[in-house]
Amino acid sequence: MIKLTFVGAGSTVFAKNVIGDCLVEPALHGMEVALFDIDPERLDDSYRMVCNLNEKYKAEAKITKTLDRAEALKGAKYVVNAIQVGGYDPCTITDFEIPKKYGLRQTIADTLGIGGIFRALRTIPVMLDICEDIKKYAHQDAIFINYTNPMAMLSGAMQRYTDVPTVGLCHSVQGCTGGLLNELGFGDIKDYRWKIAGINHQAWLLEIKDKDGNDLYPMIKERANDEAYINEHCKGDLVRLNIMKNLGYYVTESSEHNSEYMPYYIKDKYPELIEKFNIPLDEYPRRCVNQIEGWKKMREELVNNKEIEHNKTGEFASYIINAMETDVPYRIHGNVLNTGLITNLPKEACVEVPCLVDRNGINPCYVGDLPEQCAAMNRTNINVQLLAIQAAITKKKDYIYQAAMMDPHTASELSIDHIKAMCDDLITAHGSWLPEYK
Repeated sequence: MIKLTFVGAGSTVFAKNVIGDCLVEPALHGMEVALFDIDPERLDDSYRMVCNLNEKYKAEAKITKTLDRAEALKGAKYVVNAIQVGGYDPCTITDFEIPKKYGLRQTIADTLGIGGIFRALRTIPVMLDICEDIKKYAHQDAIFINYTNPMAMLSGAMQRYTDVPTVGLCHSVQGCTGGLLNELGFGDIKDYRWKIAGINHQAWLLEIKDKDGNDLYPMIKERANDEAYINEHCKGDLVRLNIMKNLGYYVTESSEHNSEYMPYYIKDKYPELIEKFNIPLDEYPRRCVNQIEGWKKMREELVNNKEIEHNKTGEFASYIINAMETDVPYRIHGNVLNTGLITNLPKEACVEVPCLVDRNGINPCYVGDLPEQCAAMNRTNINVQLLAIQAAITKKKDYIYQAAMMDPHTASELSIDHIKAMCDDLITAHGSWLPEYK
């Protein structure tokens, strides 16, 4: 019996997506699923939800729940990670409110920027502890599947500083091409192929062709330059379309995310850009408040519903498990260490590339050089990622300052002295959520 352990199982909606996908997959019937969380109430909610899915789809899985991480990991071959260290209150609030005092505004703040740095600093130590427990208690061939942001910082730290095989998964790649076609009015094109590579949340749509091999990019760019069409139909994707106009390639993650990964869009000196590009400042705190309120209404439908339905999602976790257990190959896009895969990005970087999965595990595919302007933009983000990882590993405060100094958005708004003062305020406010830095 194969065992899947879900760490952070109190994320009930996401647990439904990942575990539900496994339970409706016939080849995975009879597996063991262990749920672990530090919140007993949310853990119990997810347990009841998963048990109802198991019964509904006759998956014959063995479902367990525990507050003991070591117990949850015993014998696990697959470990899915979806933790959020510090939660919305207090840590996400801190990540937004202190930078705001310095005039630094953010949208999501979970992947890059000052918010992404501090989320990494409080999460990496916990994930290193999880990997220690995996080595002690899990199956000898256990694979760590990370869904937690900041994806490249967390996955990169695990890949460089532990010997637990780790892949980071995100769903921005799966929805990228179809979303672009729909946004520009080409939703009737269903049979197409694409090539994407880069880094998480900033991977590039390098090719998009129809079933006959014809390049669709010229048509896409012509429509993207049609101001009348854009003004009427594309209010939510203006940053990404502007990036494509200036760099030549469409980027995988949303406009609200990418607006804070670059120095061009959120600028105190040019406040009119916020309206021009429809940038939702403080978006993530709003989402958190809405999700907390929405959970109160959604809970009964998910937790106590014996007739709960599940349609398989595009999340890659179940496809990885299925491919490794059945030896039927499947292609994913994974976040892996850059072992010569993208030749004009640093070897220490965590990159997002196609990977073939089979019984041999996750096998990343060679990409070669990215277009130089795309690689250059990726490097500005990788600089921050590598320094934040260095800070987490060494516990040296200078690396925190330097990570923030290299951040494109932060550096475009604040002086070095203000950046250091802001970091000091954030370190103080986080208190015990961070280890001691020297």
